[in-house]
Amino acid sequence: MIDLTDLINEISLLVKECGKVILNADREKMAIDIKSGVADLVTEYDKNIQEKLQLGLKKLLPEAKFIGEEGSNDKLTDDGYAFIVDPIDGTTNFIKDYHHSAISVALLKGKQVVAGVVYNPYLDEMFYATKGQGAFCNGKKIGVSSQPLSNAIVLFGSSPYDKNLFQKTIEILTEYFYKALDIRRSGSAALDLCSVACGRAELYFELQTSPWDFAAGKLIVEEAGGVVTTLDGAPLSFEGKSSILAKNNVI
Repeated sequence: MIDLTDLINEISLLVKECGKVILNADREKMAIDIKSGVADLVTEYDKNIQEKLQLGLKKLLPEAKFIGEEGSNDKLTDDGYAFIVDPIDGTTNFIKDYHHSAISVALLKGKQVVAGVVYNPYLDEMFYATKGQGAFCNGKKIGVSSQPLSNAIVLFGSSPYDKNLFQKTIEILTEYFYKALDIRRSGSAALDLCSVACGRAELYFELQTSPWDFAAGKLIVEEAGGVVTTLDGAPLSFEGKSSILAKNNVI
């Protein structure tokens, strides 16, 4: 039987160490590659952090599969453990030195997230949760806000890897804009989810995200008392891309 409390502490230490790679990046010599399209970028630092995470996580839980944004051969199964990792969520922010990026690590047992860590090295904020044990930031328990939509900050992602979705995004956003207090676009799905979890915002949506974007943040929001589904209200799948809607339990 795995002790998730001990494991989440070990994962947090590993992730914090990897955060130093982000903070100490040499921007003048940064190598940048294009993956699926002009907005889908990867740097040597994404790859370096993923390698460090894969090595460190395998030491912590050798039997677990490893699924990372920057490529891996493992696949999810109906049983057993699997890590789903985004080495730098908000790569474009990182490239631009925008100081709003995160490292995200989720542990799944079967098809359910049982532990999640999201770390923003710029603010030294470590968000984490284990199934049934609540959500925390730097050791302090967090919870979603109790504000209605009329007093809500709405966060959104623009699904930049598929620009055909932008018009629909704007239509949904326009509706929220006239009903909510204000809107924000940050460039990191993982941190948007954590913002909902700790009550800095009340709702986040995006028409297309990948499992490594939301796996850890999903558990953190749910353990903070929030709700996470697709835009249609269906359960999220970790098998591929999906829309996402995260909110407090009032909206």
